[in-house]
Amino acid sequence: MTSVDLLVVLGYLLLTLGVGLWISRGQRTGSDYFLGARNVPAFAILLSIVATETSALTVISIPGVGARGDLGFLQITFGYLIGRIAVAWWLLPGYFDGTQETAYARLATRFGGKTRHLVSATFVVTRFLGDGVRVFAGAIPLALATGWSLTLAIVVMGIVTLAYTWLGGLRAVIWADVVQLTIYVVGGMAALAIAVSLAGGIESVWSAAAEAGKLRTIYPAFSFTTTYTLLGGLIGGAMLSAASHGTDHLIVQRLLATRSLADARRALVGSGFVVILQFLLFLLVGVAIWAAGNAPEGMMPDVIFPTFIIEHLPVGLRGLLIAGILAAAMSTLSSSINALASSVTYDFYAGWSGKTDPEHLLKVGRVVTILWGAGLTGAALAFAGAASRMDTPIVVLALSIASITYGALLGTYILALTWARARGRDVVLGVVLSVGIMLIVVFSQWFVTAGASWLSPLGRLAWPWYVPLGTVLTLLIAMLSSLSGGRRNWKEVVT
Repeated sequence: MTSVDLLVVLGYLLLTLGVGLWISRGQRTGSDYFLGARNVPAFAILLSIVATETSALTVISIPGVGARGDLGFLQITFGYLIGRIAVAWWLLPGYFDGTQETAYARLATRFGGKTRHLVSATFVVTRFLGDGVRVFAGAIPLALATGWSLTLAIVVMGIVTLAYTWLGGLRAVIWADVVQLTIYVVGGMAALAIAVSLAGGIESVWSAAAEAGKLRTIYPAFSFTTTYTLLGGLIGGAMLSAASHGTDHLIVQRLLATRSLADARRALVGSGFVVILQFLLFLLVGVAIWAAGNAPEGMMPDVIFPTFIIEHLPVGLRGLLIAGILAAAMSTLSSSINALASSVTYDFYAGWSGKTDPEHLLKVGRVVTILWGAGLTGAALAFAGAASRMDTPIVVLALSIASITYGALLGTYILALTWARARGRDVVLGVVLSVGIMLIVVFSQWFVTAGASWLSPLGRLAWPWYVPLGTVLTLLIAMLSSLSGGRRNWKEVVT
């Protein structure tokens, strides 16, 4: 990487630190720190949602998906939009009933404190593992560009992200997300233009891609084993999005920071349309790179785009793209640090200690923020050490890990709203057994390799069906359990 590229990257890092320092002024309470004083504009929340869920995986892995396959991944994003619409009109009103600080506070009223703690702990573990993968992915292009070791790249990115997150809290995270989204989308558009030019123009790319079937988007056939199908995308994508945007505190935290329910709905549904366009952009980047002959057989899908950046982008723009990938990774990392710290501070510390003074919780939240920043950086280092033994695309690995618990989370909220017989113990049983079964399903191929060949049919289930399966398991187990006792009023609190 040239000195100009390095200056661009360093300039971006300094910009994010400046955002954190500027936003940190005037913070006095835990709500200021974790919810932006509930006064963040809807458009900023919309862009922050997109930046947060995108992560470096979209910028790195999705072009690889386009280069190796076609546009079938878009079927998942159609489901994402449907899931957001359902959450906006079904779940969001409940979050604005009172002054809830986390996504899981409402479960305490319906099922009791133990259920709230279990679901919050489920979120914490899943977010910790899934975002460890995402941070690891984001450090790859930084290491390639600078010549640093992957370990050093992860540590540098972790330190800078923790610094501005610790300084400015959620408000700093959101406004840094707005900057970060702008950077990597502009960079992606520039990369697309250069790849198209190298391939001989739009007509050449279009004809070559059409002839090879790489523009195919819709797969109408019904299948539980084919990864990208229309029905799998609509059902699996909708339920994955409903779980991630309706029950995952990472996203719900942002929605709670808006000024009103109407603003939260606009931000959430609007983000669904933006996500479709964003995935389309990066899939087309991969198709154009393939058409230009820069995706040779044998090259790992996840290194196709980073390699293209290093070898074919001009000085300055190369630095911008590297900064864009860093932006995506840092957006996810900062969001996770803040959301995890928020969940631990309010769902666990405040409840167990009985200390709810806003200024005290601000101090506790800052300490917990440091601990989670160090923990997520450590998780990324662990995944980097195991990377040589993985043959799964990083984006699929991260979504699979999230899917282990997303079904249980979504099932819990469906029970809360629709099944009056459900008690706290029924939900706990449903969540525990569902997560246990999904662990076996998601990692069945590893068990098969270890000798459990009877699990091989589970390994053929396509990952978009993981969340629907987990949701159904949670519902069935909890409902059957609830039939073993007397009918309870839905307002009863079980502790």
